Amino acid sequence: MKRPVQPYKYIVLVCLLISGITGYGQDIHFSQFYEAPLLRNPSLAGIFTGDIRVQMVYRDQWNSVTNAFRSGSLNAEYKMPVGRGDDFITAGLQFLFDRAGTVSLTSTHVLPAINYHKALSSEKNMYLSVGFMGGLVQRSIDRSKITSDNQFVGGAFNPAVDNGETFASPNYHYFDAAVGSSFNMGFGRELENSLFFGVAYHHLNRPTNSFYRNANEALHPKWVVSGGTKFNVSDQAFFNLQADYSNQGNANEVIGGAMYGYKIGDPEMPDYTLHIGAFMRFRDALIPAIKVDYDPFSIGLSYDVNVSQLKTASQGRGGFELSVTYIGFLDRDNSSRYKVICPKF
Repeated sequence: MKRPVQPYKYIVLVCLLISGITGYGQDIHFSQFYEAPLLRNPSLAGIFTGDIRVQMVYRDQWNSVTNAFRSGSLNAEYKMPVGRGDDFITAGLQFLFDRAGTVSLTSTHVLPAINYHKALSSEKNMYLSVGFMGGLVQRSIDRSKITSDNQFVGGAFNPAVDNGETFASPNYHYFDAAVGSSFNMGFGRELENSLFFGVAYHHLNRPTNSFYRNANEALHPKWVVSGGTKFNVSDQAFFNLQADYSNQGNANEVIGGAMYGYKIGDPEMPDYTLHIGAFMRFRDALIPAIKVDYDPFSIGLSYDVNVSQLKTASQGRGGFELSVTYIGFLDRDNSSRYKVICPKF
């Protein structure tokens, strides 16, 4: 027998969903956005020091209110030089999973990506990259968990009464695509500092996003402008600044911040590198973050402290995130390990 409906939980959940859709964008997002580069811009694939990169981010959000959001991102990239010059090509794969709310609204994305890095200088790291990502998205819902006002009979909830929802299937799929371009370069003494800037256009095919298969319910295209810089303040220490601006329909989001990194041991081959800092998702959350590098792995933790209008209901609690990254070189003659000039950040 089902428990009676608890209206306050559904009211809060609806508020959360409205906030996510109309205030900050329709897509899944991560506070450690810098650990999910393909979601930012497919042209950011391959901009790292190594031949292969695998990254995982897990997010658990709003559990202080209800079982609302659990999201996971897994991306892998393989970079290799092209011809005898300094150009590179990167093949990637983005896997994304998200489950939201009492009715288990679930999304699964499988998105292959390809990226070409064109060298703009034969003397220093300076690259223009163009990337494309596209694939299949599957969405589903648990109809057995849906409740509606049709099921309130005589002032009491009756689960035996049909909920009145008329969509034919509890799941559907669509194809999605994104394209982007970015510029990255090294600067400063011995080019030890770096920066990048990129622009991406997501949902370029405007896929239909509706259980009712309503063609008018298409995903709005989303623009994402990204930028970052990493610069040394001493042989042991450096700052890493990153920010994104996203616009989708009438919604927009701005997130940015900085991490201070300190190398423990030999600066050229440190035993560990500790990063600590904070980011801000404007009008939504303050995000303290910490990260530890132990070559070839990195582990990061962050936590959203809610500062939006929902902070009373959420008790200031937002989302916990865990990230794990592996970056390595392959045993091959044309490994980027031996290239003086290659795209990196």
